Amino acid sequence: MPKQKGDNAPHVLAGDPPVEVHLRRSAQARRLSLRVSGLDAKVTLTLPNGVAERQGLAFAAEKAEWLRRQIASRPEVVDVGIGCELPIYGQPYQVLAGQGRRIVVRDQQILVPGNAETAGRRLAAFLKALAREQLAAASDRYAADLKRPYSRISLRDTRSRWGSCSSAGVLMYSWRLVMAPMEVLEYVAAHEVAHLRHMDHSAAFWRQVEELYGDYSAARGWLRENGSELHRYRFGN
Repeated sequence: MPKQKGDNAPHVLAGDPPVEVHLRRSAQARRLSLRVSGLDAKVTLTLPNGVAERQGLAFAAEKAEWLRRQIASRPEVVDVGIGCELPIYGQPYQVLAGQGRRIVVRDQQILVPGNAETAGRRLAAFLKALAREQLAAASDRYAADLKRPYSRISLRDTRSRWGSCSSAGVLMYSWRLVMAPMEVLEYVAAHEVAHLRHMDHSAAFWRQVEELYGDYSAARGWLRENGSELHRYRFGN
């Protein structure tokens, strides 16, 4: 029988290991559903209005072994700091203590000076600046080829998408793309710039992406297969 830690705490499915289940009510939901986050392996049980918690938890208990398999298959979370390994442009770098005032990248190492406790936050700021530089350069190049200007670029830490293009020409990117191979970052930039002409995913849009970038199948496939791993890095902010 599922156990509960407290009124606002997740319910716990007993077993080896126990599984925490977070309940969520949804007026839009038509059926019970379970979701295991690809980012932190958080289990969410969505209940339609009118469905009792007991019924939902019984449903979760029936799926307990499936939930354990899903959780076990998620990439291990990496707390970014001195001693960890961190990718830049798809290549692994060892994070080590450095000297001086600036972060230095050389010889497959990232040297971070200062207090070790702030290394994660400093690395996040460093990667965001690097991402902005590379994504702006790629967006400028593709927009020039398309002969369509964009209004500005914004960076976010989005979970559901790697980029977007608004009707006002604002290009939004996940700054975590800087940890992916460069060709993947370039593909996402070409994808979003192509939306400046086609605000859909029609055949014409995909032809435009290919005209700007070339064969995008490998880069798109990399994101589908490996993109969730970029979210396993936690920077302490």
